[in-house]
Amino acid sequence: MSSDRASAHVIDPAGGCPHALNARLRARGPVAEVVLPGGVPGAVVLGHEALKEFLAHPDVAKDARHFPALHDGTIAPDWPLRVFANAQGMHTADGADHRRLRSLVANAFTVRQVERLRPRIEELTAALLDDLDRAAAESPDGVADLRTHFALPLPMSVICELLGVDPEHRGRLHELSNTVIIATDTTPAQVMAAVRELVELIGTIAAARRAAPGDDLTSALIAAREDDGDRLEEAELIGTMRLMLVAGHETTLNLITNAVRALCTHRDQLALVLEGKATWSDVVDETLRFDGPVSWFPFRYPTRDLTVDGTLIPRGTPVLAGYTAAGRDEAFHGPDAGRFDITRATAARNLSFGHGAHYCVGAPLARLEATTALEALFTRFPDLDLAVPEPELPHQRSFIGNSVESLPVRLARG
Repeated sequence: MSSDRASAHVIDPAGGCPHALNARLRARGPVAEVVLPGGVPGAVVLGHEALKEFLAHPDVAKDARHFPALHDGTIAPDWPLRVFANAQGMHTADGADHRRLRSLVANAFTVRQVERLRPRIEELTAALLDDLDRAAAESPDGVADLRTHFALPLPMSVICELLGVDPEHRGRLHELSNTVIIATDTTPAQVMAAVRELVELIGTIAAARRAAPGDDLTSALIAAREDDGDRLEEAELIGTMRLMLVAGHETTLNLITNAVRALCTHRDQLALVLEGKATWSDVVDETLRFDGPVSWFPFRYPTRDLTVDGTLIPRGTPVLAGYTAAGRDEAFHGPDAGRFDITRATAARNLSFGHGAHYCVGAPLARLEATTALEALFTRFPDLDLAVPEPELPHQRSFIGNSVESLPVRLARG
């Protein structure tokens, strides 16, 4: 990569819809130099094949000890994105450490184990649709925010029940995780305060399960730690729980939201599913490709100077995975990659859940939640539509998360 910082794209912490920017950068090549918030030089991998290669490359690490600038005084102690680099858990571990930590949670997220959750997910979905219907009926204009009443509480309830989190903590968990992970336009002080409170809250949840173990994943993680003290350090326990809680609802929230937006603005595609000519799994795959829930995700670090699809990325560079960019890569998905098409042959090969050793362990759960939610929503409300023009929806203020902040809908056409 060039050492000329003037050619690098300076990331806007407020983010916004990523697709026009992705297209401009991708036109220059599959890897782009960027300047991260705080003036930190980095890179983003944008092309589908380049990203697939990079995500599974043996000389790419997740552990921040491979990020020298984080430790040598180059980067300020209050750098907001330290929260991604310094987190402890399977998402920032490599090799044997990663396999050890992943094995502790992987059994809870197998297709077979997740399938056992289907009745509960269907029950929650039906109850939330009642709530959405009630909210619209009580609104003077018949409009309800689908994010607030449906897309958020479904995955939040499921992951919290899986982890044994008491209901009174759930609202604050979402507020904190949104501040720490999604809202990249927050100040360093806000991020650090939110991280501290989030860690304390997760510690409180763990303490409750330690005092009264149950049939939940947190109790199982604690038991694994206490059975063999070398298996799970306290920081790893908190880090793993934080990853499960945050990733377990923020991404599925965005996936459901983005799918509803896409179907409402592509009624021909919705008709294909309602007529049985395509499946809800097809909708989820194409949404993941066309408008994935995560845009540019931090961080991975080459452990040596690395050439990816003809571009050199120097050792120790913090690299973002450009999931939304790869999803619309015309070189892989064809010249109409910017079109939402649930019959697209390449949609299922999207990279939105990652690739390689760090492929999202929660992918089967996210798929089940999203397909269940969408089928129930549009079966009950086939005329559901956006209450405002799609371009006017406020986009998340983030370069990491990719969705809108609210999704006002009408459940029936007036």
